[in-house]
Amino acid sequence: MYSSALMAFLHHLAAFTVVAALAVEVALFRPPLSPVQARRLQRTDLVFGLSATAVLIIGALRVAYFEKTTVYYLHDVFFLAKLAAFLIAALISIYPTITFLSWNAPLRADRAPEVSAQRAGRVRLCLMLELSAIAVILACAALMARGFGYLR
Repeated sequence: MYSSALMAFLHHLAAFTVVAALAVEVALFRPPLSPVQARRLQRTDLVFGLSATAVLIIGALRVAYFEKTTVYYLHDVFFLAKLAAFLIAALISIYPTITFLSWNAPLRADRAPEVSAQRAGRVRLCLMLELSAIAVILACAALMARGFGYLR
């Protein structure tokens, strides 16, 4: 009983960390960037990635061992939609991460990374799409918690 509550707590802690890190990325990503801003974005993106990984792993453990049966979740439309939205957000997040990692060379030379207007627009779009996916995930979680979406 306590282990299920602990896993739920850890899952929610990781999920809120994902949201906070993404919000910080949105706030920090305002080109032109200074080296300090760029490094903060890289660290924030690392926190984002690690916490998203924790959400996925802890969520999988909850589904497999700590909550209802795996079969139950695989028959829930909103669980599947939630998982799909998470995976879509994960794929979308690759572009900003690659962008942030591409700044390593200039940052080693203590120079600010150059971000074209076009690339900045694509990164900003990705961040907004990730936020939208989180809204879908939250809606699906609320519907799941109330028993909607289960197909017998």
